[in-house]
Amino acid sequence: MGLAAMIIGIVAVILGIIPGCGLVFGLPPAIVGLILGIVDVKNKSKAKQPKGMGMAGVVLNAVAIVFIILWTLIFATATVVTKPVIVDINVPSPSIERSIDE
Repeated sequence: MGLAAMIIGIVAVILGIIPGCGLVFGLPPAIVGLILGIVDVKNKSKAKQPKGMGMAGVVLNAVAIVFIILWTLIFATATVVTKPVIVDINVPSPSIERSIDE
């Protein structure tokens, strides 16, 4: 389970970097990978075995989740802030309309 958590974490981080892809395709695997990593660390702790891959999976998936949420918030904020500017660009100014009419 530790190896699976680590691989899922790597994939989730890569998917999280792609704008618009992270929330849909990156977040669910990151949550599953985080759960797998936590379960693996608990099982390995009880059995007194090395838990390096499980810890790597937990860290990678946690970083992926935080990154995906921050990246989504950044793009949502950018969309809200730039939408009025884009709308204003499409509205012709009165001076341009007067020069077209003449």
